[in-house]
Amino acid sequence: MTIDEIRELLDLFNSSGVGELEIEREGMRIRIRKAGLAPESTGNAPPQETAISLESTASVPGTKPAEDAESGQTLVKSPIVGTYYDAPSPGSPPFVNVGDTVEPGQVLCIIESMKLMNEIEAETAGVVAAKLVENGRPVEYGEALFSIRPR
Repeated sequence: MTIDEIRELLDLFNSSGVGELEIEREGMRIRIRKAGLAPESTGNAPPQETAISLESTASVPGTKPAEDAESGQTLVKSPIVGTYYDAPSPGSPPFVNVGDTVEPGQVLCIIESMKLMNEIEAETAGVVAAKLVENGRPVEYGEALFSIRPR
């Protein structure tokens, strides 16, 4: 993506009512967000400063579990961008805790994206070795959520 294309994107973004925009093209991801807006905010707020971040997606891991070569543990990674929740509703117990045994298909957490609740399931059997994300925190595509020690 050229500088002129990025400038054009910024102009279009600033003239629209959109609060956040993310585009991925040719191994490059561009995220534009109005500064001061929470990711789930609507475009009804007055225009503010614009924050832009660029990153290469060439090395972004896939959605399949990845082996941590040093520890032999499997990492469960986020398949989408959204907000991480470790329980089905506020006040409910978490789906899993560190030390719990999990089976393939067992729900580990929920990621809310665009007002949709997406259940993230274990793909391997094992023991939850670590929760790597705090409840209610935004997560990125490919970000590690859990570490599971396979059986």
